[in-house]
Formats: sequence, structure tokens, C-alpha cells
Amino acid sequence: MIDTAAFARSFDRVIDDALFWVSDNAAFLFDGLRLLFEGFYGAVYWALGALPWYVLAVLLGLAGWRLIDARAGIAIAIGMAACAMMGLWSGTMSTFALVLSATFLALLVALPVGVLAGLKPRLNRAIEPVLDLIQTMPPYIYLLPAIALLGFGPGTALAATLIVAMPPAIRLTALGIGRTPTEFLELGKSLGMTRGQMFLKIRLPFAVPSIMAGINQTLMMAFGMVVIAGIVGSGGLGQAIYDAIRTLDIAKSIDAAIAIVILTIVIDRLTQSLVQKKEGTA
Repeated sequence: MIDTAAFARSFDRVIDDALFWVSDNAAFLFDGLRLLFEGFYGAVYWALGALPWYVLAVLLGLAGWRLIDARAGIAIAIGMAACAMMGLWSGTMSTFALVLSATFLALLVALPVGVLAGLKPRLNRAIEPVLDLIQTMPPYIYLLPAIALLGFGPGTALAATLIVAMPPAIRLTALGIGRTPTEFLELGKSLGMTRGQMFLKIRLPFAVPSIMAGINQTLMMAFGMVVIAGIVGSGGLGQAIYDAIRTLDIAKSIDAAIAIVILTIVIDRLTQSLVQKKEGTA
């Protein structure tokens, strides 16, 4: 009989030892990564906070008007104004900055990997199990190693969030690149196009709607994880809800939840409209 308890203890010891070794020998690397993440988040938060709440609400409303319709634009502006009226504008902008920062960093990695996976089926098959593992693990599980290596704060939230947010963009980018109609590729070859020209003029235009859908899903995954990451002191609406839970402040938690719903709907509707426009022009 296998002693499962002993095996579990040995396995846990190996994981702990590996984590301690990495934190001891690569502390400079993770300190630099934390500073980079927090600096980037700080710049985005500063840019959003530099505008008065009513100016940003009007700008988002105009974006909704342009991308969707007039009623959507008015609803978006009113929704953002409601966040300010509840006294949660700073937390809303902090969450918005975290989502934008995490999405940008995730796409920096996900889009090139997705393009390569779409061009090379063997690579796509190799990374599929990794993406499956990332998406099936509970999202908050990524906070534990992030805390151990990066400490508490926005940097930890960004590190965990970009891991969770990358798979949709990788999958949908690979799908769009890999499903370019064969007849168009053959036409490009017959015209003497180089691989670069075929990618830019044939593969990429066909893949744009799928890539945009991946960006939308990445934003939504980032938003969900940023709220969870409030427990590591990331700030924003997630931390407001976590603090309200600890103090049993029901009213505060409801206000923060309403602000989260408003911001989620605003982000989703604007990005979805971009996807639909790309699909309509494809």
C-alpha cells in the first residue's frame, strides 16, 4: 500500500522548498517586476485620475454614443456619474486602472503567442493543456505564489490577473489566424506574396474579429480577477468589498457591488460594440 499521507507531505515539501529557493535566489528579479507592475499601474491610475469625474463620464458617454447609440451613451454617462455620487470614484478608477493595466500586459504576451500558435499547429497543440490548466484552476489560487514572490499590493494583483486573463486572447487569436480560408492563401501564393505580406494582407484581416473577441474576453477575465484580488491590498472596488465583508458593512458592500456592475457593463458594452463593428466590416 502506498502511504498517501507521506507522499502528500513529500510533494508539499518539494513545492515549498522550490518556492523558498526562488524567493531567495531571484528576489532582485521579483522586486524589479513588482516595481515595474506598480509603476505601470500608477501611471494609468494617474492618467485616469487627472480628469475630473464629470469629464471622464462625458467622454465615456460620447464613446458609447459613437459606438452603440445615443441611449447607450447617456446610460453610460449616468452610470459613471452614479459611481461618483456614491463616493466611490477613486475606487472605481483604481479598479479601471488595474483592469486596463492587466489587460495591456496580458495582451503583450497573449497576442504574439496566439499568432505563433495559429501559424504553427504543433505549438498550438502543445500549449492547449497549459491553457486548460490555467482556466480550470480556481482564480484565487494564483494569488498565493504571487503574494510569496511579490508581497501585497497592486503588483501582486496584476501578476495574478494577467495569468488568468491571457488564455482567451491566446485561444481566439490562434483560432482567427489558423482559420484563414485556404483559397485566399493559395491566391496570395499565386500572386507571389511573401509570408509577411500574406500575414498582413490576408491572415490578419480575417483574424481581426476573433482577436477583438479575445480582447473583450481578456478584459472580462481581468475584471473578475481584479475584484478577487482585493484581498491582497490591490485597492479599488474589490478591496472595498473585502473591507466591507470584514466589518459587516452591508451598505458599503452593496454600493461597491453596484459600482462594479456599472463598470463591468460599460467595459463590456464598449468592447462588444468594437467586436461587432469589426465583424461587420470583415
